[in-house]
Amino acid sequence: MDLFNQASSMNLLPFDGEVHYYGSIMNTKIARRYFETLQENIEWEHDKALIFGKLIVTKRKVAWYGAKPFQYTYSKITKSALPWTQELLELKELIENRTGETFNSCLLNLYHNGTEGMAWHSDGEKDLKKEGAIASLSLGAERPFLFKHKATKQTVSVFLEKGSLLIMKGKTQQHWLHRLPPTKKVMVPRINLTFRTIVT
Repeated sequence: MDLFNQASSMNLLPFDGEVHYYGSIMNTKIARRYFETLQENIEWEHDKALIFGKLIVTKRKVAWYGAKPFQYTYSKITKSALPWTQELLELKELIENRTGETFNSCLLNLYHNGTEGMAWHSDGEKDLKKEGAIASLSLGAERPFLFKHKATKQTVSVFLEKGSLLIMKGKTQQHWLHRLPPTKKVMVPRINLTFRTIVT
């Protein structure tokens, strides 16, 4: 099922979850300004994961920010949230006003080019609010994003424009995997901000 260039807040998933794509929520000039500011000022570090007892360091870089120094564990690596920056607070408020959801933290990913992506996974960490919303804001390179149902293997694809917002909530993480597929066609970087709610 292809939903490229469909900018609406209707549910993109046919069953077992909710994914709402709002399209671009800011103009190109503002999106570029936020991209450049975040690329320069965020405390980026290479992501790490423990896979079968072996420490893997990715080319992709990440950063973790929040309202408190939340502890967040995924891929058996624990991160402690840094204090919000002014730009992150501005983007959080923009997204909260647009969606009616609230968030207390943000995991950022920096993909240097299209060869860097994300494998199939679901965001089901115990630290996250159960069935809570995850807001994904895309800046920089435009990339396709895929969903796959865990049981039926049905897939849904959406093209994430620069400055665009996608919301995952409800039972999505229980029943669907998602990924950012690598591509050799994209030569420029992308920053993805995923606003989340950590339960303490």
